[in-house]
Amino acid sequence: MTSPVRRIIIVDDHDAIRRGVRQLLETKPYYEVVGEASDGRAGLELARETRPDIAILDYSVPELNGLDLSHALKRELPRIEILLYTMHDREEIIMDVLRAGVRGFVLKSDAERHLIAALDALSIHRSYFSGAISDALLEQFLESKPHPLASSLTHREREVVQQVAEGRINKEIAQRLSISVKTVETHRASAMRKLKLRTTADLVRYAVRNQLIQA
Repeated sequence: MTSPVRRIIIVDDHDAIRRGVRQLLETKPYYEVVGEASDGRAGLELARETRPDIAILDYSVPELNGLDLSHALKRELPRIEILLYTMHDREEIIMDVLRAGVRGFVLKSDAERHLIAALDALSIHRSYFSGAISDALLEQFLESKPHPLASSLTHREREVVQQVAEGRINKEIAQRLSISVKTVETHRASAMRKLKLRTTADLVRYAVRNQLIQA
């Protein structure tokens, strides 16, 4: 009995990465890339349109970073499996994406076989983590409570923080998120209060430090 073809989307802001992943998957008859996106918001729309089995995401993508995109995907498409394919291996990031429902994590520096192995595992709804995550780290995740900062911002506040850090003004953010300017201002002020930040420059530094955007 042949395995069913798994439908995959790729969300990464680097053309070369998307092209390389697509070319690799084209050699596997049981995987079909049904779409690509270069930012998180376009990735969410793509997922809504194509309803893929697996989403391959980078962490640092514009508009909606990999963590918030993962939350949104699992909320709207609970059966979807998510593979973080990234260069970031900080423990806090790994913990955050695990809590968001990500069950595959592969570094871009890993051999290609890890990417395929992760997809094979996710295809049968099993987890796969390359050497970036040790058994000890998984045990720590299962036993730990969310870090206060990791859970301090709402998803909407994180979206606004990312948009501000990417250089957009409140009016533009309001249009992109389909909310009022006043609501943007409220979320922005709330986020800065929770993070104990005073200026936009402080907020940008926070976003870079936490890989919400790339420096």
